[in-house]
Amino acid sequence: MSGIILAMSRAVGETAPILIISSLVFITMVPSGPLDRFTILPLQIYTWAAFPKDDFRAIASTGIIVLLFILITMNSIAVLIRMRTQK
Repeated sequence: MSGIILAMSRAVGETAPILIISSLVFITMVPSGPLDRFTILPLQIYTWAAFPKDDFRAIASTGIIVLLFILITMNSIAVLIRMRTQK
């Protein structure tokens, strides 16, 4: 379980391959439901950062903080699982 969580958090952290592969299927519309097509957050952050207005850079910064929070949370869960199983 710990290995799966660490692999998922590593996938979140390594966004360069995701950017290259997913740029082929970039979707510009906003999804209206959980089953609609959507784009990944790293690609959306990259797109927002490329816009010239400062507002988009602030939104991109917020997206980066969200990704970091997810990454830290997943790593913390993996550490907790490892500590419980080592006892």
